[in-house]
Amino acid sequence: MKYIYNEKKKGAPVFVLLHGTGGTETDLVSLAELLNPEYNVLGIRGNVQENGMNRFFKRHGEGQYDWEDLEFRGNELYEFIVEKSKEYHFKLEDTVLVGFSNGSNIAIHMMLMQPGTFKKAALFAPLYPADLAETHDFSDVDVFLSLGEGDPVVPESESQRVIRLFEERGAHVTTAWVTGHSLTQEVAQQAKNWLNSTRRT
Repeated sequence: MKYIYNEKKKGAPVFVLLHGTGGTETDLVSLAELLNPEYNVLGIRGNVQENGMNRFFKRHGEGQYDWEDLEFRGNELYEFIVEKSKEYHFKLEDTVLVGFSNGSNIAIHMMLMQPGTFKKAALFAPLYPADLAETHDFSDVDVFLSLGEGDPVVPESESQRVIRLFEERGAHVTTAWVTGHSLTQEVAQQAKNWLNSTRRT
C-alpha cells in the first residue's frame, strides 16, 4: 500500500490517516497538524479503484457495501498498520485513527474486527450500515464522531446507527454535527478540543 510516515517526535502517538473516496495518503495531513502537531503521522492510500478514484474497499452502490471485500481489505489494512508499527517502532494502542467518509468506514470495521487494539478515533462522515450481533467491550475507547445534517450520502438514521454502535458497546462518544457530507474547519477544531480533553493515548 502507498503511504507516508512523518515522524515528529520519538515515542509520540501516531495519527493513522484514512482518506475519503478519491483521496490520497496526504489528504488529512493538514487536519493532523491542527489536531496535534507533535503527533507522528502515518497516511495510507486505499488499494481499491472506483472509476479512477482511490477507496479502501469496494461497494455495489452508494451506501451498499461489498462486505466480503470490506472483510478482506480490513484485514489487509490492519496487517499493513501492524507491519508499519514494527518498522517505525510504535504500538497500536498509541495510534489515533483519523478518517473521512470511506476512511472512517474502514476504521470502524477494523475497530470491530480487532477489539481492544485501537483505543481512540476521530471519524468524520462515517457510515456503517449493518446491525451487529456481537457486543465487544469498547469501554476503553474514546471516539469523536462528526456527522452531517442533510448529508446526501449518509442519512441521519445511519448517523444515529453509528452513534449507537459505539455507545451500546460502552465507548466514550463525543458527537458534532455539520451541514452535509463535509469536514469543516469548525468541526476540526472541535475534534482538536476533544483530543486534548481525552486520556492520553
